[in-house]
Amino acid sequence: MSLSPGLAAFKLSFELSPVILTGGIAGAIPGGMLPVIAITEALNFVDGLLSGGEDLGLDDFFAHFGPLPGGTLIEQRIGEYPFANQATAANAAIAQPLVIALRMICPAKDDAGYGLKLATMTALQATLAQHNAAGGTYTVATPSYFYTNCVMLDLTDGSDQRDKQMQNTWVWRFRRPLLTLQDALQAQNNLMSQITNGTSLGGAPTWSGLSPTVGNPGSLAAPSGVVPSSIPAAGAGVVSPLVGVGPG
Repeated sequence: MSLSPGLAAFKLSFELSPVILTGGIAGAIPGGMLPVIAITEALNFVDGLLSGGEDLGLDDFFAHFGPLPGGTLIEQRIGEYPFANQATAANAAIAQPLVIALRMICPAKDDAGYGLKLATMTALQATLAQHNAAGGTYTVATPSYFYTNCVMLDLTDGSDQRDKQMQNTWVWRFRRPLLTLQDALQAQNNLMSQITNGTSLGGAPTWSGLSPTVGNPGSLAAPSGVVPSSIPAAGAGVVSPLVGVGPG
């Protein structure tokens, strides 16, 4: 059964390759983005599409993704500490990071599928680990929202024990932080622009209320650099007007 262009685009965007690596190891790629399908379908591209072999249907791809329940579009916490008044307390909402989780189903489909699965998952783990170590982020596409600048929390086994095939399902968990690197750079650039365009100070700045002289203040008893013993005492050499005055 052939798929319409709209359905094919939907499956490709949200089911086959909803995770896009940005920055990190994708920084050297034109556009700075690496779709996860380039990793999960690397062997199929070489063996089928690039070599002109048999066409690969969308249902035959290695992994199929889907968002798990519990993802957030808005998450807030209400402040519970004391406030100045009730009007302020009623509106004290503190924003929280957004979270999103995807389920990846990747069963081995034939006898040769186990070897393909081992090689693909090994390459995927190595690539993601290197990307995370390089500070890379992710864009996660869902039918309702595009989560950008996400950080990977973990990639865990989500298989059911009742399944006949082990490790056929994996869970990807991401968090979209409140402050991204781009936000921090923008805030820093704005601050530096304000400092650069600010009014310069006129003259040499001095401490308010203090003498600009560097060092300890001089003694109040004598001028600086003068030995106190060489200074005549107050009134020395002056004849008192009362000398010689009296009955004697």
